[in-house]
Amino acid sequence: MTWPYDEDYAARSAAPDTLLSNAKTVLCVAVPYATVARRPEHGSGHVSNYAWSLDYHRRMRELLNDIARTIDDAAGESVTAVACDTKPIAERAFAQASGLGWIGKHTNLISPEHGSFVFLGEVVTTLDLPVDPPLRKTCGQCSRCVDVCPTRALRGDYTIDAAKCISDLTQRTDGIPRALRPLIGRWVWGCDLCQLVCPPTMRRSPNAASSFAPLNADVAAPNLEELLRLRSSTYKRKYAATGLGWRGAAVLRRNAAVALGNGLDRASVPALTRALEAERHPMVRGHVAWALGRIASPAALRALRARSGVEQDAKVREEIAAACETNGLAQTFRQV
Repeated sequence: MTWPYDEDYAARSAAPDTLLSNAKTVLCVAVPYATVARRPEHGSGHVSNYAWSLDYHRRMRELLNDIARTIDDAAGESVTAVACDTKPIAERAFAQASGLGWIGKHTNLISPEHGSFVFLGEVVTTLDLPVDPPLRKTCGQCSRCVDVCPTRALRGDYTIDAAKCISDLTQRTDGIPRALRPLIGRWVWGCDLCQLVCPPTMRRSPNAASSFAPLNADVAAPNLEELLRLRSSTYKRKYAATGLGWRGAAVLRRNAAVALGNGLDRASVPALTRALEAERHPMVRGHVAWALGRIASPAALRALRARSGVEQDAKVREEIAAACETNGLAQTFRQV
C-alpha cells in the first residue's frame, strides 16, 4: 500500500493551527545532509543518501526543540510547537513560501546554497513575526529529473505520482507491482536519481556535518545476498537506528530479491534458490520467484519448477506461475 494522504490530510497540512492553537507564524529550517559514500561494489544495492546515517528525525527534533526553547524563553511562556516529517504540515510549501528555496520538478525543495539534499523542519509559533519573501525562481526548461526517472513517476509539471516513485515502492509493506520491479534497478531503500542529476544540486559539493556520513559501508551499499538472508535480530542491530529502521527486515529482504533479479547475474541463483526454499514470509518468497524468473538461467528455472510442486501459498504460486509463463514454461508448470 502507499501513503494514505487524502484531501482532509492536505487541508490539515496547510493549516498550522492544527498543530498549535492560534498559530500565526511558521519558522522553516533546512539542514544539508549530502555526504559521500564508497562506490557500491559488485553485488551491492543502492540506499538513498538520507538513510545512511542515524535517523535524521531525532537530530532534527533536537535542533528544532532548541530553537523552540529559545523562543519560549524569550516570550516568557510556551508559544511554540515543532514538526519534522511526522506531523501533518506541508513543509515544502511552507519552506518555499519562507524563501528557503523553490520546489523543483522532482517535487523536492531546492536550496540555492545546498541544492535539494536538505532535511526540513518547522517551528510553529503563536507570535506574529515578520516574514521573509519567497524566491522568484523555477526550473525553467530543465527536465533532467523527469527524464532520468525510470518509472516516469515525475510528470514534469512539479507533481509526482507517488505510487510509481521508487522511494515509495521500496518502502511499501505489501508486494511491489510486477510491472514496476524491473525499473527499480538495485535500489533497496529510497532513490536519489532525480536529485543526482539536478543542476543546482550537482553544483554544490557535499557539505553536510560528519554526523550525516554513512554509519558503515553495509548501510550505504549493503551486500544483496546478505540482505536477502537478513534476520530480525541482525536488522535491529544494523539498521534500527537509521532511516531504514522502521519497515522491518522482510521489506529489505523483498527489496534485495528484486535487486538481485535486476542484476541478471547467474551467480545469484544459488542464494535465490535457497531463499525460495527457506524464506518464511510469503511476500518475500514471491519476489524471490520473480527474481529467478527474471534471471531465467537453467538453474533458476529448475528451482521454480521444483518449488511449484510444494508451494502452499496461493500468491507465491501465482508468482511462480507468472515467472514460468514468462519463460515459456507454462505447460511444464501446470503438469507438475
